[in-house]
Amino acid sequence: MTSTIGVAVIGGGMAGRAHAAGYRGATTVFGTDRPDVRLVAIADTNQAVADDTARRYGYERAEYDWRAIAEAPDIDAVSVVVANHLHREIVEGLLAAGKHVLCEKPLAGSLADAEAMVVAAENSDRVTAVGYTYRRSPAVEQIRRELAAGTIGELVHFNGHYWCDYALDPTSPITWRYRGGPGTGALADVGSHLIDLGEFVCGPITEVAGAAFATVIRERPVPVGVTYGHTKGAVSDELAPVENEDVATFTATFANGAVGTFSASRVAHNLPDGLAFELFASKGSAAWDLHRAAEFHLSADDVRTDIGGARRVLIGPDHPYISGGLPMDAGGVGHGVADLFVYQTRAFLDQIADCDFPRRFARPDGAMGPLPGFDAGLHGLRVVAAVAESARSGGTSIKVV
Repeated sequence: MTSTIGVAVIGGGMAGRAHAAGYRGATTVFGTDRPDVRLVAIADTNQAVADDTARRYGYERAEYDWRAIAEAPDIDAVSVVVANHLHREIVEGLLAAGKHVLCEKPLAGSLADAEAMVVAAENSDRVTAVGYTYRRSPAVEQIRRELAAGTIGELVHFNGHYWCDYALDPTSPITWRYRGGPGTGALADVGSHLIDLGEFVCGPITEVAGAAFATVIRERPVPVGVTYGHTKGAVSDELAPVENEDVATFTATFANGAVGTFSASRVAHNLPDGLAFELFASKGSAAWDLHRAAEFHLSADDVRTDIGGARRVLIGPDHPYISGGLPMDAGGVGHGVADLFVYQTRAFLDQIADCDFPRRFARPDGAMGPLPGFDAGLHGLRVVAAVAESARSGGTSIKVV
């Protein structure tokens, strides 16, 4: 067995390009004692998209059917970045073919599919992971560590929102994002990231309540051709019903008894990617906003009351992932979401190295721990399902099973 990992991405659209670029940069961060990575293939049913993404990010070839990726002997690891309802068939096929799999969130289009994917992962000896990319934020990780260390005391309240505007234009075409029933809209699309961040920092959610959904735009035009991501395209005169929510809000209870308030929207005016949270604890507070990804705010009782208040902390080499994780890893340089995809793919490749080449490569200083597995993706969908049930029942409290 050679010390190389051949990688591929299934899905050449917006998030697929982020994965493709992530693998391209993954070998440039942290230590160099790791397997070589070969950028083998991009697959997409749209040939023009597959060709463009493969050429743009330096992959050896384009494929037009995911089965070609599963059958390819020169591919070891695959990112699955397609519509949610397609995940199960593709992931099960890849695992049966002996591939390591990184699946974008949410794990599946339904609980039943997610449960089947977890079984497939348990029956495989391959690495399986779900793409909760924002766990790789240096600021989020630092806040998580401060809370766990007791710096700001015991958690009292988490408040988070993920507000986006991609669905505000009523002329944007109907796509898979607008189909699937209550809970599969803004809640599953962007709310799944928010739910995972809340649990990553604060611990598991055990109960939800007070859920409410709103569908602001009830019909959308049918596209003439294929659409990708949130981009517009030519549309016909035919209208199709929107089957899921534009806005979702709910409250939650964490395992430690703290409360959470959550809000997700895809119709928030002029907010292209508005992910943020605040948490309040018995001895302090913390806050982070994706629009200012390379900083966070922290308050604690270690400052005199007459000069107290939240202080701005600029991310630098004293914080997680920065030293060796950026080409210029000095304080205040800054980073963005693209860097988080690089960190995510590097963590995935490190896990594969541990699996396929045990004891042959030392885990480099500064490298990250493993990515969340399919079990975490299933749990996230169980929270989504509980929120949807609460909304259907007028806000009733629902336990997360």
